[in-house]
Amino acid sequence: MRRVEIIGFKRANLGKTESKAIRLRGDVPCVLYGGDSQVHFYAPAIQFRDVLYTPEPCFVDLNIEGDLYQAIVQDSQYHPVNEMLLHVDFLQLFTGKTIKMEIPVVMEGTSPGVKSGGALVVKKPKLLVKALPKNMPASISIDISKLKLGKSTKVGALTPSDYEIMTSPLVTIASVAIPRALRGTAAMNEEEEEETPAAAE
Repeated sequence: MRRVEIIGFKRANLGKTESKAIRLRGDVPCVLYGGDSQVHFYAPAIQFRDVLYTPEPCFVDLNIEGDLYQAIVQDSQYHPVNEMLLHVDFLQLFTGKTIKMEIPVVMEGTSPGVKSGGALVVKKPKLLVKALPKNMPASISIDISKLKLGKSTKVGALTPSDYEIMTSPLVTIASVAIPRALRGTAAMNEEEEEETPAAAE
């Protein structure tokens, strides 16, 4: 799993006025949850570029005035108009405690359906995963080498051993859409596949 360091500074005051002043300086108010007590701090907004503005998940090494924590982003809030980052919640990590993260899927192989002119449609680009920090994957590989025209692959087809996928097994991850020009051909091919076993008998 990718790691990103964020250097923060403890907050003396927690009111709205102080939070506004922090944002005007180009910093972001933050809270770290999950430990014995909450840690309120702020960090320069530019440090969140490699954490929030990328599809790749990461663990965050927080350095708050010399106090070190390992964490993940639990939530982030943005201004509804200018999309400025307003606040970030972190969850502290512990070696023997499971966490949940949204993990991106990565397609592997070449779909025969795509070779035939179909379009690969990724319907679920991220899956919710529960795991110990050491077992949390950076991505989830999806084999599409047998995905034909009109077919799909679902979450239930995945069988990971060291983490648990919390997304429903009935959810479709990816499918191969049939272009209008090929729909008649695809239907004929399906009929031929169904008739072949009967003819063999």
